[in-house]
Amino acid sequence: MSVALLWVVSTNSQLSNCFGFVDSVRDGNRLIYSSRSVCRERSSMFNCRPKKGRKQKWNACSIHVPEISSMVASTADEIAVSSEEKVYNVVLKQAALVKEQLRSSPDLDVNPDLALPGNLGLLSDAYDRCGEVCAEYAKTFYLGTLLMTPERRRAIWAIYVWCRRTDELVDGPNASHITPTALDRWESRLEDLFRGRPFDMLDAALSDTVANYRVDIQPFRDMIEGMRMDLRKSRYKNFDELYLYCYNVAGTVGLMSVPVMGIAPESKASPVSVFDAALALGIANQLTNILRDVGEDARRGRVYLPQDELAQAGLSDDDIFAGKVTDKWRRFMKSQIKRARMFFDKAEKGVTELNAASRWPVYASLLLYRQILDEIEANDYNNFTKRAYVNKAKKIAALPIAYARSLIPRSKKPHLTKV
Repeated sequence: MSVALLWVVSTNSQLSNCFGFVDSVRDGNRLIYSSRSVCRERSSMFNCRPKKGRKQKWNACSIHVPEISSMVASTADEIAVSSEEKVYNVVLKQAALVKEQLRSSPDLDVNPDLALPGNLGLLSDAYDRCGEVCAEYAKTFYLGTLLMTPERRRAIWAIYVWCRRTDELVDGPNASHITPTALDRWESRLEDLFRGRPFDMLDAALSDTVANYRVDIQPFRDMIEGMRMDLRKSRYKNFDELYLYCYNVAGTVGLMSVPVMGIAPESKASPVSVFDAALALGIANQLTNILRDVGEDARRGRVYLPQDELAQAGLSDDDIFAGKVTDKWRRFMKSQIKRARMFFDKAEKGVTELNAASRWPVYASLLLYRQILDEIEANDYNNFTKRAYVNKAKKIAALPIAYARSLIPRSKKPHLTKV
């Protein structure tokens, strides 16, 4: 299942060969990067569980009953927390970082033309290479980034490339060689680049980006977790489980990107609401991917649809594998498309809060991905043997519409209320 990035991408089987991750996970010399080091450690504040393999010794005379009750209650609360609540905590953290940045320095644009010691101009070359990859594999989005300031677009290119590389680990031609251990090593490499120790030139571009913008490491970790889910899960029992998957593989992109794209100085929305809208766009894009690729995923033995909702509709995995469009299937698909459109509607309200120069590529992505849902309907909900896609003429027509919407003053649009 391909990651539904905030921008429109076209999958190419040669991409992961170009990045060469299978070779790069080996031990080897890494680039030493001297710019500001950013290291954000995962909080262990709420980790009160004993480590595995270590026996807990209890002394009956020293047991404090209120503490035990509190621990049991907190464990029960943790189990009851929904996926949306877990994700919202990540949103709050990232929004707080950006709010702090806005207070301390309203101008987020920085100069990335720094040189790595002993490698004059290497960092600039790294950003240029990220731009080349973006131009080759995400033409529509790349075109939109050209309206951004040079600093912002370079940073977005760096994030885009890391996301593509991560997605290709489980969806690319080398996916059969990827193991959980390989993903662990990719995450370790991520932590190194956040500490200012990139492995290669593409990592160096992202390392510089996260040092200059208030981008938290957690969404990046969560995207890798989404890749782990693809290795171990092929069914989702309800929408709560599917929501977490959609967040991990796509909603994370919005949280990574907003700090770079910037919030409009005149926006009266809170950072939390802007990040929440960006998250909604990622969820909407991924749900659209899932609905478009039902037949393709079924041929791989995967069903990315809520099992309980299938059952309520009188359907099962067998119906999906049979690939027959019935009235039951049409009714089920209508409800799934309705949900995806609700997320798109929520996302659209947030695009207007972004920095004016950053809106066009996001609007283009939203309009084009939303049209895929229209194409599924036009195909009479046959997403088993027909692939819904937006043809070139419609894509070209959508670009000026997206551009026009990005120019409409905020005062003429409903804005997100403060949270």
